[in-house]
Amino acid sequence: MSGQSKAVQLATHSKYSHCCIVVLDGSKAYVVEAVQPVSITPLARWISHGDDGHYVVKRLVNADSVLTPETLERMKAVGEDFIGKKYDRTFEWSDDKIYCSELVWKIYKRGAGIEVGKLGRLRDFDLTHEEVKKVMKDRYGDDIPLNDVVISPVDIYNSDLLKQVDVEHR
Repeated sequence: MSGQSKAVQLATHSKYSHCCIVVLDGSKAYVVEAVQPVSITPLARWISHGDDGHYVVKRLVNADSVLTPETLERMKAVGEDFIGKKYDRTFEWSDDKIYCSELVWKIYKRGAGIEVGKLGRLRDFDLTHEEVKKVMKDRYGDDIPLNDVVISPVDIYNSDLLKQVDVEHR
């Protein structure tokens, strides 16, 4: 586990430190994820990078009515616009660079008009742990932008608009 992943878990009091969007293409499953750079990754490879292969799949509660072919096309187009962008190590709310939960949130918001997860501020996280302080110092120096808008993987995980689904391995 990277230092950043551990810091995200500590700051958000969650076991989750990464998220993505699953895309089905015929019988194949991929993820669109913000890594360096934003990429499309085969789902099986993405799962293999996790902690003992653990992952959770969530879907919109009302997916059958909301995720129409037109909406899915818009979401796909939004996601494609981010492919190749650099990973955002400082969690800025811009489109110049992007981090994982920001990518998921913006694809849903811009493609489907839905806010999956509640936006917060960097100051809302628990920044007191020494490992978190070290990452923050490395990224920001002494000028931590506490009022910057952020979204974390657990914010998306906890969204009331999403439900956990069972999946078959493909």
